[in-house]
Amino acid sequence: MFSKKKEGSQIELEQHELLENAQRRIKQKKRLFSHFVIFLIGGVFLVLINKILKYGEGYDWSIWVTIAWAFLFAIHAFNVFITHKFMGKEWERKQREQLVKKQKERIATLQKEIETDFPLSQINKKKE
Repeated sequence: MFSKKKEGSQIELEQHELLENAQRRIKQKKRLFSHFVIFLIGGVFLVLINKILKYGEGYDWSIWVTIAWAFLFAIHAFNVFITHKFMGKEWERKQREQLVKKQKERIATLQKEIETDFPLSQINKKKE
């Protein structure tokens, strides 16, 4: 009876985590799409300022600004689509498990050192 309730809550917790992860991914992709739209509008606007209004005439600075912005957009897309796959939730979980394992091993090593340096049998004899 009690185990069914725990299983249900575990499933609900997993579904909640999946839902949160999906919402986070949707938000990332939405921001990337917004960045793309602003990039397109901004790039056209910069070219118009440079060519039509002839601001900075004789030098195509708008091309360099647009190229730099395209590079930043490419980094953003790389982070959303590629880095997330390699360093997503699964990667975070594995890293967390490895760190916990290392901590437990270190604690066990320290406990062994303490037991060899200060054995309980000698301490108990001194008390008596």
